[in-house]
Amino acid sequence: MGCGNLFFTVLITFSVALITYNIIISANAPLKQDFPGPSRPSIKVDPLIKMPLHRSSSSEKSKKRLFHTAVTASDSVYNTWQCRVMYYWFKKFRDGGGDESGMGGFTRILHSGKPDQFMDEIPTFVAQPLPAGMDQGYIVLNRPWAFVQWLQQADIKEDYILMSEPDHIIVKPIPNLARDGLGAAFPFFYIEPKKYETVLRKYFPEEKGPITNIDPIGNSPVIVGKEFLKKIAPTWMNVSLAMKKDPETDKAFGWVLEMYAYAVASALHGVRNILYKDFMIQPPWDQEIGKTYIIHYTYGCDYTMKGELTYGKIGEWRFDKRSYDKVAPPKNLTLPPPGVPESVVTLVKMVNEATANIPNWWS
Repeated sequence: MGCGNLFFTVLITFSVALITYNIIISANAPLKQDFPGPSRPSIKVDPLIKMPLHRSSSSEKSKKRLFHTAVTASDSVYNTWQCRVMYYWFKKFRDGGGDESGMGGFTRILHSGKPDQFMDEIPTFVAQPLPAGMDQGYIVLNRPWAFVQWLQQADIKEDYILMSEPDHIIVKPIPNLARDGLGAAFPFFYIEPKKYETVLRKYFPEEKGPITNIDPIGNSPVIVGKEFLKKIAPTWMNVSLAMKKDPETDKAFGWVLEMYAYAVASALHGVRNILYKDFMIQPPWDQEIGKTYIIHYTYGCDYTMKGELTYGKIGEWRFDKRSYDKVAPPKNLTLPPPGVPESVVTLVKMVNEATANIPNWWS
């Protein structure tokens, strides 16, 4: 037993060292144009307009197509309280999801390099961070590297992956929206491949097809086949590092650079995506829950006591995740005043329910 454990430890250590060596080489070498991956015919259905007809075989219909939800995070208080809230709602809707739900397992991919005190509360895979200095202060570059490690080392039972984020709250059971070799993704209005074609051609050469083959997506929320993601993830990592290294690209894309890198990597491997505008909402701009599955609370919500939005100016009432970057939000946050949209009210109520029921909340 002792020899077996020693062999396993040596094997994992060697694997991580080898992967780290490869990304260091990749970051210091020019980006090759001949990325690996299957060549796929162009999709005939415009995913912006409609979802292709489901042509699955009877055997696929009889098999429940579960996806594994994966969330990357650091060990900061800021990321940790969000993950705890996110996992609370994940469990609630997975366990009561019914036949239509595709929700399977869950993993927090912790890229701090060491376990934390919440390993027993949240299923966690500990990934190593990038070598010091390689992220150039852009910590999000650890996300693709963390996914590469997880996909190579973890035993993932499900055939699909939902890539999510700590600041996502699931509001109802999520079905597997991926179909027929296509991923399923949320379209971001600020991801504009056509506008930045000149920059993107450094990473997506003309022989790979029209620039419109790059979907207007990030890596989250995305549901994609596990085997596809195993091919996409290393390319996503290398493209991210190459983009960050290039001053023109870094200036053009800024904080959404890693999102563009995923969109490019997916296109390089011929994996197109069905674009679901109802995949998630982003308060305060999206005001109703509607048919959505996820609330993404990336923006601050500021209002007067009359329920009027004061975006860009701190309101008399506010909820902004950045207010809790050093300390977790207290239990029983004050609800919004009358007139504030349903999406914001629901968000705060769901945070309150989670903090009231999660054992050993900070306050």
